[in-house]
Amino acid sequence: MSFVAAAFAQGLYALAQRPLPAEVQREARRSFINVVGTSIGASRHPGVDAILSTASDLRVAALAPVLGRTERVDVHFSALATGFAGHLDDFDDTHLATVIHPAASVLAVLSALAPETEPDGAKALSAFALGCEAQLRVGVSISPEHYDRGWHITGTCGVIGCAVTAGLLLGLDEQQLTHAVGIAASMFVGHREAFGTMTKPYHPGKAASNGIAAARLAKAGQHAQADIFEAQGGYSHSMSTKVDFDLMNGAFGERWELLFNTYKPYPCGIVAHPAIDGGLALSEKIANAADIEAITLRCHPLVPELMGNPQPKDGLQARFSAIHGVAAALCDKVVGIAQYEDARVVQDDVTAVRAKTTLAPDTSVNRDEVFIEARLKDGTTVKHHVGHARGSLARPLTDAELLNKVRLLVDPLLGQGTAVKLAAVVDGIAEAKNLDALFALCTPTKESNHA
Repeated sequence: MSFVAAAFAQGLYALAQRPLPAEVQREARRSFINVVGTSIGASRHPGVDAILSTASDLRVAALAPVLGRTERVDVHFSALATGFAGHLDDFDDTHLATVIHPAASVLAVLSALAPETEPDGAKALSAFALGCEAQLRVGVSISPEHYDRGWHITGTCGVIGCAVTAGLLLGLDEQQLTHAVGIAASMFVGHREAFGTMTKPYHPGKAASNGIAAARLAKAGQHAQADIFEAQGGYSHSMSTKVDFDLMNGAFGERWELLFNTYKPYPCGIVAHPAIDGGLALSEKIANAADIEAITLRCHPLVPELMGNPQPKDGLQARFSAIHGVAAALCDKVVGIAQYEDARVVQDDVTAVRAKTTLAPDTSVNRDEVFIEARLKDGTTVKHHVGHARGSLARPLTDAELLNKVRLLVDPLLGQGTAVKLAAVVDGIAEAKNLDALFALCTPTKESNHA
């Protein structure tokens, strides 16, 4: 009898023994540069400060970096801090079928373990890609019921992908990798109730640190229950009402879930992106948002379910308010990090437009679609239909758009031109002898501290 965990590890281990296909390598590089950008962009947030302060209180060893910071901490806190930062602004990647944000946690594993394991670029990129692939395969096997039950799938599935990344970097054999994913299946974390708080980005950070722990335990000889996934009281059936192990273990090397990853143009929950596109389209036709009498947004039912906060009080709450995204688009005619700053969220103009906006859920509307209508005070109406949101699979960000996004996140902190240099390093990572150039660019210098 072949157990699910054993077949899963066998498939991933086999993939790790050969080069990534060209199209997978390309998407892995896009995921990589995107999450390097989001990790650095949020690296100075008070939540990261709190993690590093805790590490300092515990007097941990200075072993590993935190991207965008000068501090070095132990492997646990390095993974926790970088994973937290990568997801904090809700600006990272999204696998639309599962709503998993895979890259923040596995990048955190890679950056935490790189000083110890010293991988070359090809091994690092493979471990990164396969960690993403692993968690996405687990995710599709229990979706959508798992997420619908209230779990934050980025944390619950992310830990298994992180165990894979860590296991490959630490040199686990196939049997040890089997135990690593089995151990990780008892180390998951995350509920949707944490959305809009600092606890949400803690989930991928904790997935990273737990995944490393699972891999270390397996390497040291700890074993896991062989049927931990398929047992009635095991991971998969406890986490979802419907499970399909063919989606988890089928067609390794032929079907790559990583190829369905997407990258956000706006720093908020992805189901609000069609609404923001609609708001930006209307902003081109409405000179002054104060002229608006009322706005109706006909949208997929997930929009009010996940992002229905009508009057957020700070930036983290606003990231789960589709109404705020629309209001910001109409008031500022642009939506980026600045529109989710705490001070901007509570200003009178966006507060007023939010109060005039109504969400109208409609099951006939697709997830990446929206119909928006604004009635003006002079009695006229302005309408727009977004068939597919920008950044969706139908309208993916181009490499140039992705680089511009990373530039806006990185250069203000690390100096003009740093994002372009990072992109060049990531573009050539498969041929790199080590990751020294990457981490050097991710670390502030005296000059960049005055950028």
